[in-house]
Amino acid sequence: MQRFETKTVVITGAASGMGRAAVHRFSQEGANVVALDIDEAGLKETVETLDPARTATQLCDTSDEAAVKAAIDTAARTFGGIDILINNAGIAVQGDVETTDFETFRKVFAVNVDGYFLMAKHAMPFLLKSGGAIVMTSSVSGIGGDWNMLAYDASKGAVSNLVRAMAMDYGPRGVRVNAIAPTATKTPLAEGTTEDPEITKAFMDRLSIRRYGTPEDMAAAMAFLASEDASYITGVILPVDGGMSASNGQPRQ
Repeated sequence: MQRFETKTVVITGAASGMGRAAVHRFSQEGANVVALDIDEAGLKETVETLDPARTATQLCDTSDEAAVKAAIDTAARTFGGIDILINNAGIAVQGDVETTDFETFRKVFAVNVDGYFLMAKHAMPFLLKSGGAIVMTSSVSGIGGDWNMLAYDASKGAVSNLVRAMAMDYGPRGVRVNAIAPTATKTPLAEGTTEDPEITKAFMDRLSIRRYGTPEDMAAAMAFLASEDASYITGVILPVDGGMSASNGQPRQ
């Protein structure tokens, strides 16, 4: 029996990158998958090779509570419940405290934090029934700061503590809550970093495993944390970062 056979997984940010890889990973391991995003064309590409009997898509702006509630209710009706929530949708904007306007700051938080809160809030009644799990996408930028990424870093720090707080509240009630903390990964969101040779050279000097992460690396970690293999793990922010967080910051010799 596959790890997620009979399980229903809801995945946000599913139209590309880590979300798309997660859809494929959970589907390959037997799950019913509900893929959410605001990008209709991307969603169609994500699921075009998957079994339509075990896959559903829905357009959803996760910062809109009415849209979130409708998406969660539809997912539960379609497959008879929800067992796993993957909170993965996210945006990143460059800027420091002087150059980031408040509207931009709030937009980043609306997607990266408010959306995660809303998805968890409306999925929780179903997860309590199933004894389910939540996995969120935080970041190494939620553990330590970056240069010129104020709003993103602050939002990912909030995600990490959202995970810890929810883990404390819901572990006694049978729901586990964890997060992955990727470093720069070869996704559309990180193209400005991963496609720049100069940045890449400097970045590789901060890693022990000297390559960028892939969406598949991140999906594998999500699947582990969501599975019964991690049944005694909750409140953890798991770095999936090629060893970056193991370093004390000294340059490579």
